[in-house]
Amino acid sequence: MDKIQKIMDQLDDIEYGFKDENGNNLMCGKHWENDFSNFYYLLSPAELLETKCGVCWDQVELERKLFNDSHIDCDTYFIYIDDHANLPSHTFLTFQLDGKFYWFEHSWYDMKGIHAYDSIEALLTDVKAKFLQSREDEIDPNANYDTFIYKYRQPKYHLSCDEFYDFIKTQEKLT
Repeated sequence: MDKIQKIMDQLDDIEYGFKDENGNNLMCGKHWENDFSNFYYLLSPAELLETKCGVCWDQVELERKLFNDSHIDCDTYFIYIDDHANLPSHTFLTFQLDGKFYWFEHSWYDMKGIHAYDSIEALLTDVKAKFLQSREDEIDPNANYDTFIYKYRQPKYHLSCDEFYDFIKTQEKLT
């Protein structure tokens, strides 16, 4: 577990967001969600280490690289709510150790940490419940939106927001 904690510690100087060419975090403004698909592209781990700023999609790719470099098997997941508009989403990394399943979370500030579960089903159920709860203010409570979870392999870097969603839809759909 020491190697895994070291990975978490390596991420501590990375902030959530996306920087423009002038170094400004574009996600600090109030209306960034409406423009996200216009400016975003998936950073490579090297680019994220350089800018020290990335969304969960970027941070998970750096986490994947750090886990792979440490020879620790991991899986990555994408969850989203199909609200027919903003498609709120989150990516996260999991690993298994000594019969337990772990959710490794850095970018979601309120959930940051290494969370242990007895099964991958319990882990995914908990992440989904927490994700839906965290989005209560953004989605219509009377609407019956579907929530999907995909297990996904490493994507190509520099995908746009729409290209990333298209890639995810080619991956293993779990719910």
